[in-house]
Amino acid sequence: MTQLLGQVRDVVAAAIVLQRRGLVDVCRPLDAIAASRGLRRYGSFGGLVGHVASRYGDAAAVTDEDGTLSFADLEATSNGLARGLAGRGIGAGAVIGLLARNHRALILSLFAAGKIGARVVLLNTGFAAPQLADVCKRENITAVIADDEFTGLIDTLPFEVDRIGWSGASGLAALAAGRSTAPLPAPASVGGMVLLTSGTTGTPKGAPRNKVSPLQSAQLLDRIPWPSVGAYYVAAPMFHATGLATCSLGLALGNRVVLARRFDPEATLAAIERHRVEALIVVPTMLTRILDLGPEVLARYDTSSLRVVFAAGSALSPDLCRRTMAAFGDVLYNLYGSTEVAVAAVATPSELRSAPGTVGRPPVGCTLAAYDEQRRRITEPGRSGTLFVSSGLSFAGYTDGGNKESVDGLLSSGDTGHFDENGLWFVDGRDDDMIVSGGENVFPLEVENLLAGHPAVVETSVVGVDDAEFGKRLCAFVVRRPGAQLDVDEVKSYVRAGLARHKVPRDVVFVDILPRNETGKVLKAQLQKAMER
Repeated sequence: MTQLLGQVRDVVAAAIVLQRRGLVDVCRPLDAIAASRGLRRYGSFGGLVGHVASRYGDAAAVTDEDGTLSFADLEATSNGLARGLAGRGIGAGAVIGLLARNHRALILSLFAAGKIGARVVLLNTGFAAPQLADVCKRENITAVIADDEFTGLIDTLPFEVDRIGWSGASGLAALAAGRSTAPLPAPASVGGMVLLTSGTTGTPKGAPRNKVSPLQSAQLLDRIPWPSVGAYYVAAPMFHATGLATCSLGLALGNRVVLARRFDPEATLAAIERHRVEALIVVPTMLTRILDLGPEVLARYDTSSLRVVFAAGSALSPDLCRRTMAAFGDVLYNLYGSTEVAVAAVATPSELRSAPGTVGRPPVGCTLAAYDEQRRRITEPGRSGTLFVSSGLSFAGYTDGGNKESVDGLLSSGDTGHFDENGLWFVDGRDDDMIVSGGENVFPLEVENLLAGHPAVVETSVVGVDDAEFGKRLCAFVVRRPGAQLDVDEVKSYVRAGLARHKVPRDVVFVDILPRNETGKVLKAQLQKAMER
């Protein structure tokens, strides 16, 4: 009974948030009923497009390198594309792999797949051939929709799949051409979606996303004043949750969503000025690249329209928080979550001002708690433990049958963290990143955040490498600013002045760039291997 009451409370709270933010209009109940019916028939994406098309019609919806589509265009084209896919034998229960950068084809494919009840697996555009083959086999993918640039990669698959490109005689555009654009009958079943984990080591796992819940939008809307009927620039890759969720939210609120296939920091500033962008969605490394253009370049572009700079996907250092707000004002919002647990916490500008680096507080419908090694809940501020989350959207298990640890109905995030005396949460690092050196526990993130504040440092990553005396020793890989004079001893002295002695790296390696995956996460395994050679 207590659990049921909690669920009812969350749904009511979510409804209030949706109404407050304008996603639901209590004065138009029939509109809400129609939207709900569409979601039940076609799922979260297939059902979304029909609703926004009826509400916003010919207003601009998606702008990319190929021009602009209206909301009505999205509905009509996705209906035609759905019929084209069905004509190729792809229907309810089919599994489609989607390998595309940020542009209209990705969005239209998601909408069309929902309307025929196909399941979509969003594939990482940074995949090598072995990873692609492993994921396609594990997820039982029978058709792959891919950008033309990935044709060679798809051809390496050791088994047959239906290959569909964007252009050409058998591409998506041709499939949709000449087809009826009328609404489709509901498929036999809702297809759903599979998001892949970031996969910094090995083949990423699949996390199903089959739920359609008001909590999904409410958790993003609760602590962030997302604009409506404006413009969003989604720079974060849409094959991961950050870009995908904010794109769909932007469309649901009647915004123009601006996309680019590849991220370029100065082109992003130009797009913000040109389209009067109010919400910029990035991963932290993108934010760093924008700020590293320098004040002279930033001053060339009018970014005064920005009301939200939304960063998620990896840790946001205190120094990056300060630099962002110095450049753009108090518009920075930091989301903490993961593919598995969905949303866990959101930090607002005022919280980031008072405690740079915080991940904030849980939004509506979310619970965030820390547990000790005996899995007892931690109740005192400042004490670190494993973070567990409940969001109502957490997954029920990986597609390969595996799962994550759960306690009291909460799912492990795989991170260690703590809260302070004001109730603000902080992530100390990944459980599996913790380095035990000479019997002392060290979380690399603490050292990385400190070094990020050094004026001569662009970015850094700290890893543990085998050591005969200490078990593990800390090694810092450092990217220096161009022209900066920074040596090994200065790096060690800087850390020694700010942290305990056992947290000082014994090795410092200067590099031109850190290896990262497509979502901006550092590939620490590559750095460790480099030290083992």
